[in-house]
Amino acid sequence: MTALRRFLRDTRAASAAEFALVLPLMLLFLFGIIDVGRFAWEINQAEKATQTGARWAVVTDMIPSGLASYSFATSGGIEQGTVVQPANFPGVSCTSNGTTTTCTCASGGTCSFPLTASNPAFQRLVGRMDDIKGGITSANVVVDYSWSGLGFSGDPNGSDVAPITTVRLQNVTFTPITTQIFGAPTLTLPSFAYSLTMEDGSGLASN
Repeated sequence: MTALRRFLRDTRAASAAEFALVLPLMLLFLFGIIDVGRFAWEINQAEKATQTGARWAVVTDMIPSGLASYSFATSGGIEQGTVVQPANFPGVSCTSNGTTTTCTCASGGTCSFPLTASNPAFQRLVGRMDDIKGGITSANVVVDYSWSGLGFSGDPNGSDVAPITTVRLQNVTFTPITTQIFGAPTLTLPSFAYSLTMEDGSGLASN
């Protein structure tokens, strides 16, 4: 009986048992704080990559190569020196699967110019965005060109239109540390978009 009473009164391992009980909660709290910081950092990187992508898109080769080389004066029947109207340029949206880039006319519009697209130009844009935030692929990027009222038909120095160029980044995922430890779900970052007016729209690099 004496030995049993000594055993029941023995509290030398109580602290270890209590620590074992609270350890999972402490780890969850710790890694949760780290993941919140990482999530904010990923958002900041994605936003900066989108801004950099827009800057790249307006000073390098236009992705809709058919639009870049199209003369609205010669082929579109618009008087030279006049502004190309939205009816003639309703806008273009370009996407890519990595090997093929496709440009489509804006919904509800009719595009008389060729909807050919430059896949190398699209991949250079994606590569520049990936320099800012790793893991960006062609499937995450959409580039829209919309009417701005700038440019003129028959411009001998470049594209007849200077569209508002919008680069959108979407469906980028974020994997928390707690996903591997506690089975937390993978998160999708919000979509990002940044717009600038087309500048020279020609070249292979941007500052």
